[in-house]
Amino acid sequence: MTRKPPRIARHRTSCAVTSVRGFTLLEMLAVILLIGIAAAAVAVSVTQGLASARVNAASGELAAALRGVRTQAIVHGNEHTFDVDTRHNTYRADNGPSVRLPSGMTLGITSAKEDQVDSTTGRIRFFPDGSSTGGHITLQRDRRQWRVNVSWLTGAVSVADVSAKR
Repeated sequence: MTRKPPRIARHRTSCAVTSVRGFTLLEMLAVILLIGIAAAAVAVSVTQGLASARVNAASGELAAALRGVRTQAIVHGNEHTFDVDTRHNTYRADNGPSVRLPSGMTLGITSAKEDQVDSTTGRIRFFPDGSSTGGHITLQRDRRQWRVNVSWLTGAVSVADVSAKR
């Protein structure tokens, strides 16, 4: 018996060009551009949020310092002062160290005329009964503005976001 060689199947390949699906360079560039725009929008939003948080934190720290001076006046039974220097953007409780605001922030004070130490320094005084000379201190960064109010009658300190009312 003779063996027959195995048959080799031959397939014909089609000469027709099949289309390959994918993205064009123009479509890829458009997607990259949209991702860049979205990233820039997020970066601006985060930056503004951080600036707002800095103003919020600084106003909270300033209010806490004012409350501390009021407490010291009540506890020690004598007058204590809180000075604000608008030229150097600093404040100081009694004769303690000056606290400087973060860069880019400005500080303003409205207080009684007799408590204007000089043209750039204002003062709020707290008395042993808890009352004060009153006034308000304004912190601002760009369009964000916070006002720390001190009641003259009670010496109570409160913080208000002034920029939210605009």
